Amino acid sequence: MPRLESLIFISGILHLATLLGSAQVPKELRFKDELPKVAPLLRQWILVAGLYIVINLIAFGLIALTFSSTLASGEPLARAFCGYVACFWAIRLVIQFGIFDARPYLRNRFLAIGYHGLTCVFAWHTLVFGYAAIFV
Repeated sequence: MPRLESLIFISGILHLATLLGSAQVPKELRFKDELPKVAPLLRQWILVAGLYIVINLIAFGLIALTFSSTLASGEPLARAFCGYVACFWAIRLVIQFGIFDARPYLRNRFLAIGYHGLTCVFAWHTLVFGYAAIFV
């Protein structure tokens, strides 16, 4: 089995790679057409929330790449950070399966594969960081 440090490092790469999928969201959800239809505060909230998520993905990725050995150490701060990341992705999975209905937007094989691939990546992060938080 690969070392936890390596799994966390891979998660760092996957966090940054997730930004590629995230970059498609405004186009696929037709932000230019749909956002002007909503109230200005709601539009601003959607954009700020999206930016907040992007900043978190960058931070998670860079921290995992730069400090993978520290995060795998089992130190209290490392476990707390890993627990936060695991909860972030576990909540995202709950939203993915319990709230979002992406079917109308999966208009071609590329989008469907990307969507399901990202679901697997979210589960990967939950498992890797959850393990680092709980069992190390």
